[in-house]
Parts: sequence; C-alpha cells; structure tokens
Amino acid sequence: MIKVTIIGTGSVGSTIAYTMAVTGLASEIVMIDVNNEKALGEALDIRQGTPFCSPCSIYAGSYRDATDSDIVIITSGIARKPGQSRLDLAQTNVNITKSIIPQITLYAPLAYYVIVSNPVDILTYTFCKCSGLPESHIIGSGTILDTARLRSRLSEYYHINQRNVHAYVMGEHGDSSFVPWSLANISNVPIEECSESLSGGGEVFPPLNYEDVENYVRKSGARVIERKGATFYAVSISVCHLVKCLLDGIDTTMTVSTMMHGEYGIDDVCLSVLNVIGNRGASRKVLPELTDKEVEQLRHSAQCLKDVINNLSI
Repeated sequence: MIKVTIIGTGSVGSTIAYTMAVTGLASEIVMIDVNNEKALGEALDIRQGTPFCSPCSIYAGSYRDATDSDIVIITSGIARKPGQSRLDLAQTNVNITKSIIPQITLYAPLAYYVIVSNPVDILTYTFCKCSGLPESHIIGSGTILDTARLRSRLSEYYHINQRNVHAYVMGEHGDSSFVPWSLANISNVPIEECSESLSGGGEVFPPLNYEDVENYVRKSGARVIERKGATFYAVSISVCHLVKCLLDGIDTTMTVSTMMHGEYGIDDVCLSVLNVIGNRGASRKVLPELTDKEVEQLRHSAQCLKDVINNLSI
C-alpha cells in the first residue's frame, strides 16, 4: 500500500495524480488545495476512471488526511506566466511554501518530499532550511525534466532509442543550467564521435551544435507556455518516474535538486547534480569528473541561485 499526498491541484498536480492512477504507482492519493472545490473536482474526475486501472483510492482532503503518507509532492504556488522567468516567482512561492511546511510535516513527518513548484531549487532550499526534516527526504525535481528534454533531442537528432542516450543537464532548473558534454555518450560512444560513428546505411549526421541543443533545452518550457499556456505532461511523467525510483529497492541515479555540502566546491545551495535515488531517499551523490569549464559553469549556476536567495526572506 503506497500513499501519496499531492499539494496543489493545478495542471501539474492533477496530471501527476492522473498519471499515478493510470500507471498504478499509488494505492491511495490525497489531493489538497486551497481551492477545495477544484481538488474535489479533479479527484472525482480521475476516480471515475479507476475501474479500468489498478485499484486506487483518490480523494480531496486536508492536511490531516496526509497522515502516514509515504510521499508528499508539492506543486502549489503561483504558475509562471508567458515571458516570466522561474526566479521572478521566488518570494511569492517561498512564502507559500513556508506556510505549507508546518501544516504538512505535522501529519507526514516521515514522508519523502518531492518539490516540483518553481523556482524549484530555491523552494527545495527553503524546505531544507525550514522543515527540520532529514535532507535525504527532501528532493527537488530539479533538472530531471531538462535531462529528459536533452535526451529526447539527441535521440531525435541521431535517430536512436532514447534509452541508448546518456547525457545530463546540471545546475539550476533555469537559465544557468548547462550540459556537461564530457559525460554525454550514446551507447558508450562519446558524443563528439557520434556523428561519425552513427553515420552509415544511407544516414549522415552533421556534427552536433552543442549551443543549439542547450538553447533548445533551456527554452523548451517557455515555448510550450507561449503556445498552450502551461507545461504539465512532461513534468508529470518525470515526477512519476522519480516517485517510482523512490519506491524501488534498486537505487537509480538522476539529476535532482538537493543540498550541496562542498561537492565541486559548492556549499549551502540546492541544485542538480547526479544523486542516487531509492527507498532511502536521496541517499548520496555521484560525482563524475567534470572539466574545469564544466565545474566553472556549475559554480556559476550555484552563484546565480545564491544571488536570488540572498535577496529573499526565507
């Protein structure tokens, strides 16, 4: 029996609940929102389709209903508008998160907390500083979506299965993120050799333009928001994958946002590097060797976040 509480029933929170129900990830889902009617409607809409899925109890509730939750997912906050950066949301969503923390941790002190609301790195930092929970229990969705976008783009470019693509986005979930290309490979072929290695059989791949790919990854969310007003499908699939890994007995590495304690010379900020995720939460970090330039990029991303944090009331 797996119990998940989702705080915030906007497009992201509701789509996460729907995806969990369809995939059978949870046996009980509590949906909490300041707009209780919205939560009631979303829960009812999903619940009425569950006879065709794995058995799952889905209902709108209060913080008290989160008691004994295994996982709590935070999606509440003001959504990003077209043309608005994630960091513009910072103080408003920090205040919302700080108001939620004592209410939810009172009833679910042992749960793993997955922070999805933006700016996710700053809200993950806020949760670490204000909740009193073990840091291993606090995980920001970070750049798992950015990494998925990167792998999707490389897969499309080289006409290869996404499972054969190994590449990551690190740093802030935002404009200062970067791709450590020294780690990127397709089936153990370093990315700089892929155009030559994979050409053949009538297919020819020009050398990859790294800058174009990174811009594609950074701007994908904004482009979706411009076209349809919000992003929620890809992030919901990513979060459900993270939840599945938290429930598995076999540890999985992924780029999620956690507190840094001197890794790569970075301290007292949350951002995404490779973490080991499993049924002990974010149990440890994996620290592959980066080039000097990549370490500099990671430190720059950390400083961008610290500059914002220093101007916030947390």
